[in-house]
This record gives sequence, C-alpha cells and structure tokens, in this order.
Amino acid sequence: MIGVDSTGPAAAPSAPRLAGRSDLLAAAESHLSRDGSIVLTGPSGIGKTAVLNALGAAATARGELVLRIAGAEADRWLPYAALADLIRRIPETHLDGLPAPQHAAVQAVLLGDRQDDPDGRALAVRLAWQTLLERCAATRPVLLLVDDAQWLDTPSADALSAAARRVTGCGVSTVRMVAAGRWPDCVTAGDDARQPLWPVPAVATEIAVPPLGSEDLAELLDEHGIPARVANKLHADSGGNPLLALTLGGAIGARPPRYGRPVPLPDAVRTLIGRRLATLAAEVRETLLIAALAGTPTVGLLLRAGREEAARDVRAAADAGLLVTDGSGIRFTPPAAAALIGESASAPHRAAVHALLAGVVTDSAARLRHRALTCAAPDAELAAALATTAEAAHRQGSRAVGAELYLLAADRTPAELDGHRLDRLVAAAEVGATAGLPDIVHRAADAVLSADAGTRARVRVRMAVIDLAGQGLKEMDEVFAAALNEAEAEGDPALLAPLRLRQSWAALIDGRPALCAAEADAATELARTAGDTATEAMALTVKATATRVMGHADHRTHLDRALALPQPAVDGWLHMAPRYTAARFAVFDDRLQEARTDLLRMLAQVERDSGEEIVQILRSLSEVSARMGRCRDALDFADRAIRISGAAGISPGPAWYDAAVAELAGGSVNRAAGYARRGIRASEQESDAIFLGRHLHTLGQARLRGGDVRGGVEALLRVRELERSQGVSTPLVLRWHADLATGLATLGERDRAEEVIDEARCAIGDRARGGAVTAQLDRAEAVVLTSRGEAGAALDRLREAAGRFEELGQPLELGHCLLVQGGIERRRLSALPPGGGAAHELSHRAVGHHRHLRGVDGDLLRCGID
Repeated sequence: MIGVDSTGPAAAPSAPRLAGRSDLLAAAESHLSRDGSIVLTGPSGIGKTAVLNALGAAATARGELVLRIAGAEADRWLPYAALADLIRRIPETHLDGLPAPQHAAVQAVLLGDRQDDPDGRALAVRLAWQTLLERCAATRPVLLLVDDAQWLDTPSADALSAAARRVTGCGVSTVRMVAAGRWPDCVTAGDDARQPLWPVPAVATEIAVPPLGSEDLAELLDEHGIPARVANKLHADSGGNPLLALTLGGAIGARPPRYGRPVPLPDAVRTLIGRRLATLAAEVRETLLIAALAGTPTVGLLLRAGREEAARDVRAAADAGLLVTDGSGIRFTPPAAAALIGESASAPHRAAVHALLAGVVTDSAARLRHRALTCAAPDAELAAALATTAEAAHRQGSRAVGAELYLLAADRTPAELDGHRLDRLVAAAEVGATAGLPDIVHRAADAVLSADAGTRARVRVRMAVIDLAGQGLKEMDEVFAAALNEAEAEGDPALLAPLRLRQSWAALIDGRPALCAAEADAATELARTAGDTATEAMALTVKATATRVMGHADHRTHLDRALALPQPAVDGWLHMAPRYTAARFAVFDDRLQEARTDLLRMLAQVERDSGEEIVQILRSLSEVSARMGRCRDALDFADRAIRISGAAGISPGPAWYDAAVAELAGGSVNRAAGYARRGIRASEQESDAIFLGRHLHTLGQARLRGGDVRGGVEALLRVRELERSQGVSTPLVLRWHADLATGLATLGERDRAEEVIDEARCAIGDRARGGAVTAQLDRAEAVVLTSRGEAGAALDRLREAAGRFEELGQPLELGHCLLVQGGIERRRLSALPPGGGAAHELSHRAVGHHRHLRGVDGDLLRCGID
C-alpha cells in the first residue's frame, strides 16, 4: 500500500494536467465542496487513479492534509492493514493524549497485532480514528483518498465508514473523502443493484469516470510517440480506456510494423483481459463466449440464443471494461478480446455455440458462417457455398462479411482444389483492403506469396496491401517495386494498368500533380489496350483531378471522357470513380445542392461499408453541409467518418480535416484548431501533401478567428509555399487566398494583401468563373480598402460579395460579409458628430445588418460569428 501526505503548501506539487479530464475534475471539486464525499467508479484502467492524483495534488497545493491509501487484493484479508497505513500518515503529535484504550488499540494496529478482539478493540479503533481525524481537521482541511476501495480489508473499511458518517458531509466539514473503486467488485452477491462503497458515507456522490474522447486520447498517445493513424485505431480498439490504449500502444511504439501489418497482442493485454474475465460470474462468461463467437453480436441475438439475462451480463462485462455498447450493438475492447474469449473454450464447446448460433441468426451469410465454423475439416461443397455467399455480400456492400467468408472459404477448400483456394485468398485480400481489415489482408496475402502462386495472384495481393495503406503510401515503394517487377516480367497490360493507376494516386498524395498526370496517362493507355474500362475510367478521373489542381483548363475534358465510359462497379472504389469526382468538382464550382444530392445517393449505396469508400463520401458530405450552413449535419457526417476511420485503421487526416471544417462552421474554434494540429502531424507522418495543405488552411482560419492573427498568417503562408512547390496554381480548390489577404491587411501589410488578391484574381481569370472564391476575394479587398480609409468602396465590394453568396446558398459566408459590413458602418458612425441624420441612418443600418446576420441561419449563433 502507498500513502501520500503533505506537510504544507511549501512542499506542494502542482496538480498534473490530465488530457480530457478538466470538466470531470471541476465537477469533482464542486461536489467535494458541497457534499464532502464522492465515489469515482469505472472499469480498471479508465483513469480513476489519475483523477485521484490530480485531486490530491490540487488539495496539497491549497495547504490541505492529504491522507491516501490504495487497497490491494493481497491485503484484503489482513485486518486493519489499510487503516495502519493511514494512521502512519497522521502527525505523531495528534496521537498524544488519546484515551488509554484508544491509544492501546492504535498501537496494536500499528504493530500488526491483528488477532480477533473479544475485548472490544474494534470500537476503540473506530473512536481513535475519529478522534485523530477531528484533531487533524482542527488545524487544516483534510482530504482522504481511497484507491481500489473494493480491496480494503473489512475492519479498516468499517472504521473509515464509521468516522466518515460523523465527520464528513453537511457541506461545511473540513474532512472530505474521495474513494475510487470499480464494479462489479462492489456489487452485493445476487443483487444487480450497485451498493455504496464501504469507506464513504451514504450521502456520497457517485461520479463515473468516462472514456477519453478520440482527441484527448490522441493527445495522450502523442506524448508517447505513437503515430496519429495508430492512435486513432487504438481509441476504437480500447473504447477510450487510456490504460488499455497505452498497453496496446506499447507493443507498437513509435515505429509501427510496415504495411499496416497487425502486431501480436501484448502479454500485458492478455493478462489484463484475463483478470477482467476472472471478476465475472460463470454465467456472464458464457454469455460473453456466445457474443465473441457471434461475429457481430447484439443483445437481441443473445436473447434468441437463450441468454435471458443478456442485458445484465452485457452491463457487467462493460463495467469490467471488456466491451462497449452502442444501442443494442456490442463491441469488444480490444477486439482481440473476442478471440481470447473464444480460445478459452474447448473446441467442442465452441462448435456447440456455433451450432446454436446457426439456428438463431436471421442472416443467411451469418448462418453459413456458423455452420462452417462448427468443423474445421475441408469441405469442397461448403467452400463453394461460402465463396458464392462472399461474392453476394461484397456486391451488396457488406465487404467485411465478404472478406471473412472468402478467407473462410479458402480455409475449407480441399488441397486438390488449390487453384480455387488461391482465387479465394486473392478475393479475401482485395475485399478486405476495401473494408480496412488488415488481419484478413495480410493473412491472405502471406498465404498467396508463400505458395506456388502465379504472377497475377501475386501482383493482385500486393496491390491489396498497397490499397490498405490509404493515404499513407510513403512506405509502399518496396511493395510497388515488387509488384511492378513481376507485372513487367509478365508483360500483361491488365496487371500494369491498375498498378500505374495506383502510382498516379501516390504521386498526387505526395504533392507531385505533374507526375500524377503522366502516370495516369500511362495507366489509361494500358487499360485501353487490356480492354479494362473500369481502370481506364479511374485513370482519366485521376488525370482530371491532377490537371484541375494545376489550373489547366482541360480538366473537365478528361472527366467527361471518364464519365462516357462504362462506370466501375460499386465494389469499394466509388471514391475513385468518375461520378464521385464529378460531385467533388461540383463542390469546387459551388454547385452545392447538386453535389449534396449526388453524394447522398452514393452514401445510400455504401452505407453498409466500413472502409475508405464510405469515409470519403461522409467527409465530402460534411464539407458540403458546412458550406451550405447545415452545421449540425456537417458535424454528424464528420463524426461518423472519424469513427469509421478509427475502427478500420484508415488514415485519420481526411476525416479530421472535415471535422475541423465542421467545427469552424458550427462548433468550437478550439476544437477545430485541435483537429487541424493533429491532422498536420498525421499528414506529415504519412507524407500526405494534399491534406497537409488543407489542415494548414483550417489551422490558419482557426487562429484568425481566435485572435491570433500573426499565427494564422504564418499557417496560411505555409500553404502558399506548399502549393507553389507542388505546381498548384488554382484558388478554386483550396480557398486560402482571401483568408491570407485578410490576415495581412489586419496586420497592416496592405501591399502584401493586395498582391495575394491580385495573384488569385489573375489565376481565376474571368471573374464570373470564380463564384464564391471571387466573392471571398471581394470581402478581403473590402478589409484592405477599409484600412486605406476607402469605406465607401469597401461597402460596395461587400454588397457585391454578399449578393453572390446569397445566390450560391452559402449563408455562413454571407454572415461573414454582413459582420464585416456592420463593423465598417460602426466605425463610420463613431467618426460622425452625435445626433446628426447621417449618424442615425448609419446606426440603423448597422443594427439591421446584425439582425440580418442573426437570422441568416440559427447555427451561426453557435459558431461565434456574432
């Protein structure tokens, strides 16, 4: 056991800063000051001890006496073990003068004389402890901290509880207590109701320590050198439990395995899961076994499987930190816990559970899966049925199901049908890559590459590994080289075309659009030779994107050629298809309603997906919603994209970018800046030049709105230099120019601001082509004109810009125009003599602009514009 005491303010340590716990600490301090005692609950590893540490450090800094103990399972049966530790922290002067029976009882406790006490020592110990607390409180406030309260020995808990009832609470006591424990250890046997922890009064307030949010956990993991993509996945796998996330991350460190290859589960995590399982009753563990083998468990499925207390059992497992629930869905934390729970049962037991589940699941694919898992023996007929069902699931958008069934089909294929086995392994790798399933992709790819497989199979599984990387293609050079070497030796354009397509995309991500266009041309010619219209259409689409960012006028020609070809099937690549890029171009051209309609239709097609495809569509919908002033939709779409990215281990940069945009539109400027900072780190780690520039832009906007004008300008200047180095010259894609000009004008650098505006207008060409970009530049120019004292000309620019934004249906941009316009008119008003007609007219107009601003969109009030 560990005790911590304080001898006064001079020795007080500063309170540690806990990521994501500021609101919790404020609530705890409030309850302590009002009620006197609180109980912190939650599963092991959730951070109760860290919160105790912070509360203790804060109390010590205030000059309070902090007395702390931590229960230990090994000492649970040693009478007064905990109380002895506490008494040793009491100043010795307070022990002097105790009545003889109490003094003798205290000495017996301190000396370890813990035999049964027929002479009433227990009462003397209680009275002595109460007296000691009162003497301590007479000199300064006392804070009792009890960690792992479920392991306190019974006599100590009784003594603490008795004293707590008498000297804490009532809102005025100078003795307060914080106890931390976890359920289900504190649940009375046979009773699902949660009982108060022993050491605290019945009036104590219970506070559950919640999981950390993805942003807060990313901040914590960043301090340990864990890359952003891995941190995002760890949040999903751990359910926000910081200890579990750090333990999982400890096996990865700052250098995760190459190519997204999963790492073995650390022994520390296996031990942690085993300990959590050991706290649960046998009937709860049986329910968990059924859930673990179900694949996609729900409470309803468990009830159908005969687990009548499924809801209670799931709550107990969630309290133990083994799973999290989202409505009726169940997700193990970490997901590997499901495999460990399955391994803990015997093979006949697992087979019986799969047979049970095969009779109660309502989905035909799940029924076949459980039937296949009742026996591991090869079965040609069963393997063929699994492959057919996998193909159907893939076609219907259930790519995770399809990938698993393809792999299971390969496992059940007899040795004499090895060609079929290899085909099914390739399909498992390709479908698994689109679903973001590294376990399946690497298992299948390793099996193919270690077998006597042909060139086509080997190249295809290597491409699946490349596809799994998403935006993080910087480490794929070796895989690209191996695949190209084999494909070129074969001389098959059907293999070379998709490889060159992927190289074109890698060049675009790396900030080399000219090389991207050249690779796309090569892919187009190879695909045309091979008669592969799907790859040809996607190569033309990438060429259209590259030429657009370089400001070439023929970008639409390439996209129209792609749209004229037979469209690629929706098989995990919709985000690379011409129709998706057409929707993105509509966003760039401010045809927002058209883009939104098309994107919503695409979302309906991929709503069962779990990979890159749905993330890209969700984040695009978030961006469109933000532009249209539909701020709640923007935040919701971004949140969904983040959750899917984390669960699938996809590059977090894209989803974080649109989360930042959504927060700027209808949330918090501070949260927007946080997403942008993390996105910059993620993009730099993955050499993603596309989203590095985008995150720098949102960071610049957030800083400008937060009052850090110079910091905002610095971020935006980085964007300019980045685009210049890439050969990007169009302001119609990433619209940072007006923000930079506004920041420069605010800093008094009017000439540089005008230079930025002129360069952007020159790049746009015809003013009508600019749409919202031209209006943004007009608004920035109004700020420059105002700084030069040309208020009349500034207002003309603003009225023109406001009219264009209103026509385009962009209320947030309109709101910014009205805000700038109102500010100009207030300044003009302050320069006029009071009482004049002109002053009255200007005052009326300024008030009108602000009323109009408040009525533009209700969400504007939440984004700090007014």
